[in-house]
Amino acid sequence: MGNTNLSPARKTIVGIQFLFVAFGSTVLVPLLVGLDPATALFTAGLGTFIFHLVTKGKVPIFLGSSFAFIAPIISAARHWGMPGTLAGIAGVALVYFVMSALIKWQGKKLLDRLFPPVVIGPVIILIGLSLSTSAVNMAKTNWLLAFVSLAVAVMVLSMGRGLMKLVPVICGIIAGYIVAVGMGLVDFTQVKAAPWLSLPPALAHFHLPQFAWEPFLYMIPVAIAPVIEHVGDVYVVSAVANKDFTKSPGLHRTMLGDGLACLAACLLGGPPVTTYSEVTGAMSITKVTHPQVIRIAALTAIVFSVIGKLSALLQSIPSAVLGGIMLLLFGTIASVGIQNLIQHKVDFNRTRNIIIISITLTMGIGGAVLHWRSFSISGIGLSAVIGVILNLLLPPAKEKPARNPEKAD
Repeated sequence: MGNTNLSPARKTIVGIQFLFVAFGSTVLVPLLVGLDPATALFTAGLGTFIFHLVTKGKVPIFLGSSFAFIAPIISAARHWGMPGTLAGIAGVALVYFVMSALIKWQGKKLLDRLFPPVVIGPVIILIGLSLSTSAVNMAKTNWLLAFVSLAVAVMVLSMGRGLMKLVPVICGIIAGYIVAVGMGLVDFTQVKAAPWLSLPPALAHFHLPQFAWEPFLYMIPVAIAPVIEHVGDVYVVSAVANKDFTKSPGLHRTMLGDGLACLAACLLGGPPVTTYSEVTGAMSITKVTHPQVIRIAALTAIVFSVIGKLSALLQSIPSAVLGGIMLLLFGTIASVGIQNLIQHKVDFNRTRNIIIISITLTMGIGGAVLHWRSFSISGIGLSAVIGVILNLLLPPAKEKPARNPEKAD
């Protein structure tokens, strides 16, 4: 079913489903660092709208709370307090703005030089595989619930028709939630106590963050990893939607949109936002890539942020239910990375390509971390940097073509 054939009602249902996919991670980050989940939902929705405005409404990307900043925010908050740390997130936006200007200046040739398929392919694979640990950690809290939600999602995806084909995630979550309620594993205390309507605390008690140079400078190098992740995610979305968003509207616009969304998040007291691979995985499964559907998800996030009981109800979903769904979604992203290597005909007979792909993957999957004073880089960001450096330093392959056995003496 094509994007253009979806009725407004079906687009709304799929858009709400996409928010369900992003919901767990979006509210988990603020809970881990000591920020308000409702504010994070609001800034995720607002940031997504800002991103779509800057990218001319062409790129189907949802922005949510970034996991890359969990450790830096906790560390910075110890030194400068949360208000100073939020002000420091403006440094993240600055890095996005500088990268946007560089790409605008140098154009596509800079991207092709820094991020050829032999680098982007394994980075996309890592985006999926690196998230698989969090999916398993969520699922293993109750494997029965995880397998119920996963099995129902797979069945709907495989055998569903019409509208059902578009909502495997919602069906899986509902099935897992019903089983969890029957097992007495859902606590409705917070739902009963929550008000029907309430502004997120950051909006109800709005005040500008307290700017200071120290956290600002501290956050600048931290932004390198999510900036590189951003490039990988845009390539993933381009592959899923079968459109080259690095050309139109251009990666300089997606960078600028992400940076402005981060700036808005820090001004409103929310965590930094980033492109969400979870939603990209859901798009790959449902084959729905219309940007309007993503904007519906963003609007739903804003609505949920002010409906206290609904937000509390969603937060009552057991993590195992969401974990079961994530097992499917994150694997799908890794598959897109493999597909990227195949489509661009990356030659695995060339030693140079094997070296780049192998080291990029092992550093990322192995969880390598590099420290220098207060700065550290790890995971996808570190692997991407290593992949870029190897691609620039290793000489172009000049290997002889394989010998043709038909011409053998």
